[in-house]
Parts: sequence; C-alpha cells; structure tokens
Amino acid sequence: QVQLVESGGGLVQTGGSLRLSCAASGRTFSFIAMGWFRQAPGKEREFVAAIRWSGGNTYYSDSVKGRFTISKDNAKNTVYLQMNSLKPEDTAVYFCAADPGNGGFYAYPDRYDYWGQGTQVTVSS
Repeated sequence: QVQLVESGGGLVQTGGSLRLSCAASGRTFSFIAMGWFRQAPGKEREFVAAIRWSGGNTYYSDSVKGRFTISKDNAKNTVYLQMNSLKPEDTAVYFCAADPGNGGFYAYPDRYDYWGQGTQVTVSS
C-alpha cells in the first residue's frame, strides 16, 4: 500500500512563494518517478512538474518553467515543489502522484497509479 500526503498549501499574494511537500509511505522503493499536478475549478487536471526517483531528472510544464522547482529527499521519501513568483492563474488544488513503473510521458496522469488528497494553493491579486 502506498500513501501520499501533501502539505504546504495556503493563501499567498501575487509574486509570493510557497513550498509544497509530498511525503510518501509504503512501497516507495518501487517508484520510478513522482509528479505534481494541479486542478483549478472547472478545468482538467494539469501537469506541473515531475522528477525521476533515481537520478533526479526533472520535467516542467511551460507555464511554470523558471518559477517552480521540483526536488526530492530520498532518505525522507519526500518530494517538494518550490513555487516562486506566484500568479493568480496558479490558483488550484495541487496533487502529488507516484509512478510505480508504468512509464510513458511524464505529463500523462495515467502514468501515475498513486495520488495524494491534494492541497489548496490560492494566489490573490
């Protein structure tokens, strides 16, 4: 059984920063990659960033590249999303997800079998 628990969301002004955390427990040794997605009201779930569990290669959507940084701490089984220069359009529920080895394009939600419950990020203008 795998559990993912996000934390760190909140309310921030435009231009501010937040750091999200995703703590994983269970069969984490099987992970190939972990990703962050977000979903705003009335919109589809959107890829934000991903990181390979071994090696640390990172991948970003164009909308966050240069502002967000994904990182991991293997010893703590935790993935982070540092979000800087936040904009109102970044407002969404942010989810972390884990790929146990399905492979495929990092931005495809179907790659990931395990999902956290989500954490709300609200950026005020």
